[in-house]
This record gives sequence, C-alpha cells and structure tokens, in this order.
Amino acid sequence: MEILIANESHFKYAEIICDTIAESAKVRGTGIAKRTPDYICKKLSNGNAVIALDEGNFAGFCYIEIWGHEKYVANSGLIVHPDYRDRGLAKQIKQRIFELSRKKFPEAKIFGITTGLAVMKINYELGYKPTTFSELTDDPEFWKGCQTCKNFDILTRTERKMCLCTAMLYDSEAKEKNKTNVIVKEKLNTKAFKRLKSIKETLFLKKKEK
Repeated sequence: MEILIANESHFKYAEIICDTIAESAKVRGTGIAKRTPDYICKKLSNGNAVIALDEGNFAGFCYIEIWGHEKYVANSGLIVHPDYRDRGLAKQIKQRIFELSRKKFPEAKIFGITTGLAVMKINYELGYKPTTFSELTDDPEFWKGCQTCKNFDILTRTERKMCLCTAMLYDSEAKEKNKTNVIVKEKLNTKAFKRLKSIKETLFLKKKEK
C-alpha cells in the first residue's frame, strides 16, 4: 500500500473517487457536499491531495482546501474504498494529508466539519478540538460548497451557526502558546518548590541549633 502526494498522473482515478464519496454518503444516510471529477483533478494537479494505491488499485483519498487567503485550510473528501476499510487506512491518509497541510501552510488554522464519529476520533488524536462554526472561515465559497448537502436547509435556518456536522479546529499558534505557558508554569513551579525547600531547610537548621 502506498499513500502518495497526488499529481496529474492520477487523473484516471477522479471518477472512482467521486463515486466512492457519493456512495459512502448514501450508505450512511448522511449529508455530504458533492464533488465533480473536474474539481478533484484540480486538487490532484496542484499537489493538494494524497491518494492511497494498492498495486495500482484505488484505496483511499483526501485533499486540501484553502480559504481566507491561506489563513484557513480544510482536509476534505476523506474516503476509503469499501475493499480497504477496517484496516486503519483512513487514519494513515488523514495523518499524511495533515502533515502535508502543515508543511505547505504552516501559519494556517486547519479545520474540518464532519458527521462521522471515526473521523472525529482521528481528528482529536491529531490535536483538533471541537469548536463552533463561528471560529471557522467566513469565506462564502466554503459555505457555498455545502449547498449540495441534504442538510443545507439546517445550516441556512441557523444562519450558519450550527448543523448536523461537528466543527473541529487545529490551531498551531494556540498550541504553541499553550506549550509555552506550560513550560513557563513548570519553571515557576520548580522555582517555587526550590524556594520552599530552602526555607524549610533553614527553619530545620535553626530548630536544630536551638
């Protein structure tokens, strides 16, 4: 099994990618934004997608969408062909597209919306946190992509505040700040502990001298 950064040589898989995504949504009975082969080909040609192949057979796929002048990116269209499910392949593909996203767009916030519990679990393991829709991109082109979803009426009725999808966000900047705060807190705790220890030792010696 190979998980590759996709390119134009993978155009021949565009049709099966779209069919697999649509069929999966139909089986689950959940809403999903439709993709066309032309749209998928654009992602393949600009290197913003990964594809899993098993000796030339299509096994899985995921791509990057860019919003708000590269302030936000989303890992979308995650799919595994039915013949390759229950092998942990979705997690491997998600990990690869996540790494590609961070490499190509290091300053961007990475987000996703999904109804799938398995995808939520994978996102959580990668460091995503559940968030509100208001924390996502306000780029109208992103939300326009939801128009083909059968739950779009819910999104419009709530003025894009909620839907059946769960929103999740990975904020590398916030993560670094939290890491820094933890380090600073640990240093302060260490200093405080040493100071307390020194005070106790001094009091012990004074008591012993008496």
